[in-house]
Amino acid sequence: MKTLEALLEWGGIKKDVAFLVIAGASLLVSLLDLPLPFDAAWIAILLCGVPILLEAFIGLVTAFDIKADVLVSIALVASVIIGEDFAAGEVAFIMQLGALLEDLTVARARAGIEKLVHLTPRTARVVNGGQETVVPAEEVQVGNHLRVLPGETIPVDGVILSGETSVNQAVMTGESLPVDKGPGDEVSSGTANQFGSFVMEAVKVGEDSSIQRMVRLVQSADAGKAKIVGVADRWATWIVVIALSAAGLTGLITGEVLRAVTILVVFCPCALVLATPTAIMAAIGNATRHGFLVREGDALERLSSASRFAFDKTGTLTYGIPRVVGVQSFLPDLSREALYLLAASAELRSEHPLGKAVVRDCRAELEDTIPEPESFQMLPGRGVLASGGGRTIFAGNETLLADRGIPLSPEAREAARYYLDQGCSVIYLAADGQLAGLLALADTLRSDAADMIARVKACGVSPVLLTGDHESAARRIAEELSISEIRASCLPEDKLNWIDESQKAGQPVCMIGDGVNDAPALKKALVGIAMGGVGSDIAVDAADIALVSDDIREIPHLLRLARRMMVTIKCNLTFSMALNFAAILLAITGVLNPVVGALVHNAGSVVVIIHSAFLLKWRKKS
Repeated sequence: MKTLEALLEWGGIKKDVAFLVIAGASLLVSLLDLPLPFDAAWIAILLCGVPILLEAFIGLVTAFDIKADVLVSIALVASVIIGEDFAAGEVAFIMQLGALLEDLTVARARAGIEKLVHLTPRTARVVNGGQETVVPAEEVQVGNHLRVLPGETIPVDGVILSGETSVNQAVMTGESLPVDKGPGDEVSSGTANQFGSFVMEAVKVGEDSSIQRMVRLVQSADAGKAKIVGVADRWATWIVVIALSAAGLTGLITGEVLRAVTILVVFCPCALVLATPTAIMAAIGNATRHGFLVREGDALERLSSASRFAFDKTGTLTYGIPRVVGVQSFLPDLSREALYLLAASAELRSEHPLGKAVVRDCRAELEDTIPEPESFQMLPGRGVLASGGGRTIFAGNETLLADRGIPLSPEAREAARYYLDQGCSVIYLAADGQLAGLLALADTLRSDAADMIARVKACGVSPVLLTGDHESAARRIAEELSISEIRASCLPEDKLNWIDESQKAGQPVCMIGDGVNDAPALKKALVGIAMGGVGSDIAVDAADIALVSDDIREIPHLLRLARRMMVTIKCNLTFSMALNFAAILLAITGVLNPVVGALVHNAGSVVVIIHSAFLLKWRKKS
């Protein structure tokens, strides 16, 4: 059996296309009755019919699995027995065409898990008695002391013993801004140390580490997602029983073998098999025109039944880039613009995302030349120290001011509290030992996010904000978008668990995200949609659909398209079944012969294909 299965899989889709082209040409030659020493229809029977017979045989022998190919095989054999070679070749060709369309909608091979595994650091710096040794990461033991340098990925989970730094935790939380870390703070494997060197104690290693848990989450979520079985295959058992019963009874009652065999021919579910894949292919074509790459053939079918849309925040509903939203001076002789230029000058050489944002936005707003600092020093976990124009400037967090003995005035505390409550990040600025002002930065909403959420609601779907960001930032975004349900401070497993609970409660979830931390949730959800532009490769590989252009305005169209596709499929199926039963009645009464029956199949298949083709340019009128 394994040899037969390998033989059928040989050549893949290219072989199937080549066989269909040759088979189609041979049927045309047969139809035109060109002079050949044999009926050219036999080429179609051999190239398209034999694989169907083998697949039916394998399914019956190995698992007694009755699918549509069993009924098709019966129809093929029956047609050949009564000498209707063209009808047999025609049926085989149509069925293989349907199978090819189905194959073209199947998911591509994914490399998401492999890419995730590659995020795991290969080596670690073990510190022992003042000596530093580089060892494979898998050899690190609980209790080992490790040194992590700027730019390195943290090899295991642990606690910082000494040193100050900023850690990019996007792989775990999805948030692009680094988090300041110092002695006593926890750090996770797979996250990136950005600015400072530190020594840590290993707490969780190997399979217990955060990045390995992420790999297992993705694997388990993928394994738990059931595939939708084709309608023709679901009904195949009953169709086979009905067809054989009708043929047998007709043969017994009428005594006409030809009439009984004709029933088997006309009951072949050509249009039924084409009903779903043609609609899916047309809908995928439509989705492609609107910026979606559909990676799973049945993704749109699943999307049509989603009742909740879970949105990641950073990079999905927002641009994922911090912007200056507030500049406030506390000195009467220092204007807002002067303070802004002073901060930009101090941050000019900074590699911190907040520092870069200050410089970028200052240039865009003031259009002034930013003075080059005379000296610059990065203070990991604190901020920056710079000098210029005869001034010493500190720009950073409240800890930096405390270290330098610079007090916060009540006015400054009130202003900072206002911005912090809005989910903003605050940079304090001190000049010559005196608090000068502050800058507030925040991630900003995509300009079309509010309209998109409103249109999703109009489709009867409930939006949910599912983010790794803290509560205040999540609530600010949710209020602006009128999203009532929020889940903040979510780790990857939190997102996955929430989706699992929702779906067990009968509320299918479509997850929309962009980061590595979203990969398990994208896999677990009924449908996963990844931002293809700003999103990580791992998120895209984990998703069923990728939004190539990051244009979230098209998400409601995709939902409506999926539902329209299901209406089209149901219409196709209804028509196909009605056609089959009408044909069987006509065959029982002797009105249809095998050749005419095959032509009826053709007509039915053409109608189904044309009806599905309307989906290519479908768009709901606003």
